[in-house]
Amino acid sequence: MNSSALLILYVTAGLGGLIVVGIFSELRRRRFRPTHSADRIFRCPKCNLVYTDDADVERSRCAQCGKLNEVIEF
Repeated sequence: MNSSALLILYVTAGLGGLIVVGIFSELRRRRFRPTHSADRIFRCPKCNLVYTDDADVERSRCAQCGKLNEVIEF
């Protein structure tokens, strides 16, 4: 093998290793990312309690004072 072929092999192996490490790092980061919650957020204007409830609920009863509340839209 001549020196230019050896140099190309060395650079290619190094870049290939960096690509593999980058792919595994990205897969690991995605796996441990917290998932988005499907719950809805409610705020009671009577007692100022902020709480969550299921995604399929349009109105929810406050756990502290019992008032029905609408979903908070951000």
